Amino acid sequence: MIVAVVNTKGGSGKTTVATHLAAHFACRGLVTGLADLDRQQSAAGWLARRPYTLPAIVSVDLETGKSPKGMDRLVVDAPAALKRKAVADVVESADVLVIPVLPSVFDEDGTLRFLKHLETIKPVKKGKRDICFVANRIKLRTRAVERLEAFLADMDYPVMARLRDTQTYANLAVDGRSLFDAPGVRLKDYRAEWQPLLNYLDNCLG
Repeated sequence: MIVAVVNTKGGSGKTTVATHLAAHFACRGLVTGLADLDRQQSAAGWLARRPYTLPAIVSVDLETGKSPKGMDRLVVDAPAALKRKAVADVVESADVLVIPVLPSVFDEDGTLRFLKHLETIKPVKKGKRDICFVANRIKLRTRAVERLEAFLADMDYPVMARLRDTQTYANLAVDGRSLFDAPGVRLKDYRAEWQPLLNYLDNCLG
């Protein structure tokens, strides 16, 4: 089962979402792969720094054109500069599309352009792909967040997570970890913000 984290608007936090989803699946004991299609290879770098003592995540190279075998979950970190055919290829292969969006008018405009193209792709047009949003790096009780909520309320897809803006993600990424690799009550509230998305993916992927 493949989860693709996509948005052609750069800087929306796709790598953070993709690495956390991969870590979550691995921590549950699922055979998990992570494919990094971005030229910057940020997700691949995160995986290279991941301690061997943590639940294993397999690095998957989709450029070979071969579908990985024996995977329970494959998370794809898609690049911002996806060409039209590349978008279609990712959508064709994925079971679920997760779209992170930041509270910014530039991100809203970029996301609208992405959705306009996305909805021309046959599996999406026919309703054969599960799609959801993640409101990312939000600061509570700000005008930008209020605007983002209004923007997402007009979309045809659900918002399955609202993730607060915090340096915790950057600090964990330094050594290839995620919130799900850091047990304890200190990060409990941050992990709870992911739970609706995780429940949604479980429902979609079975």
